Amino acid sequence: MLQDIEPYLACPHCAQPLTPDGRTLRCPAGHSHDIAKQGYVSLLAGDAHTGTGDTADMVAARSDFLAAGHYRPIADALAAAAAAADPEPDGLVADLGAGTGHYLAHVLDALPGRPGAALDISKYALRRAAKAHPRIGAVVCDAWRPLPLLDASAGLVLNVFAPRNGPEIRRVLRPGGTLLLVSPTPRHLRELVAALGLLSVDEEKQRRIDEKLGPHLTPAGRQEVEFTLRLSAEDVRTVVGMGPSAWHTDPERLAQRLGELPDPVEVTASVTVAAYRR
Repeated sequence: MLQDIEPYLACPHCAQPLTPDGRTLRCPAGHSHDIAKQGYVSLLAGDAHTGTGDTADMVAARSDFLAAGHYRPIADALAAAAAAADPEPDGLVADLGAGTGHYLAHVLDALPGRPGAALDISKYALRRAAKAHPRIGAVVCDAWRPLPLLDASAGLVLNVFAPRNGPEIRRVLRPGGTLLLVSPTPRHLRELVAALGLLSVDEEKQRRIDEKLGPHLTPAGRQEVEFTLRLSAEDVRTVVGMGPSAWHTDPERLAQRLGELPDPVEVTASVTVAAYRR
C-alpha cells in the first residue's frame, strides 16, 4: 500500500520529505499531491507529461502475458538474486520502470516485510501495480528526472526491461545497496525478430549499459537466464503488443506474418540479470 512507502518519498519540486494529510501528500514547502482513487500518487514535476508511457493496450498485453507464466524463470532468477544481494531485514525496494508490478511483487514475496515502490510513468500500468502486492506503493514519475525518493532511501533497486538513470539510482541507493538490472540479450525472441521484423537487441547492449553505469556503480556479478517458450499465435501477438515493437509494428503486416508462423512456435527467451553496487 502507498502508506508503506510514504516515509521514503520526496517532493518532485523541492526534494523535501512528504507526509500524509488525508488523501494528499504534502511537503514542508506547501506542495501537495493528491492520491488517485486507484491507489497511486503522481509525483511528476509540473512540466512533465506521460506521453512516453505504456498505453492501456500495451499494459493489458503485458499483464496477460506475464500472468500466463511465460517469463516465470526470469522472475524466479530476479527474486533469488534479490534475496542473495540484499539480506537486510528492512528498507525500501524500488522498481524503476515497474510496469504492472509483476516482478516487484515476486521479489517482495522473497523479502518478507519489505515495502516496495513501483515507479513508472504510465498511469495505466500503475493502476495494476498498486494492486499487485499488499506491500507495493505505486508512484507516477519520470525515470529521466530526479526520482521522488529521498537520498539513500533504498537498499535494493530493480530495473527490468526499463530505462535506467545511473546518477539517480546511485543517489537513492544507500551505501552498499544493490541495483539488479534485467536486460535482453541479442538472442531474446530472435525467432520472432527475424520472422516478424521486430526491433532487435544491439550486440553491444551489455557493454553500453556497463559504460553508462560505470561512473556511478560497481559491477557485482551477472548471470544469463535462457529458456525456450512455446507460444500460440495469440501469445505471439501479445508479446509483440507489450513491448517497444508495439510502437513500430503495422497491424495488418503483423497479422499477415503471424499467419505464416507455426502454431505453436518455439521462441528463445534470453536475458542477463546483472548486479551493481553502490
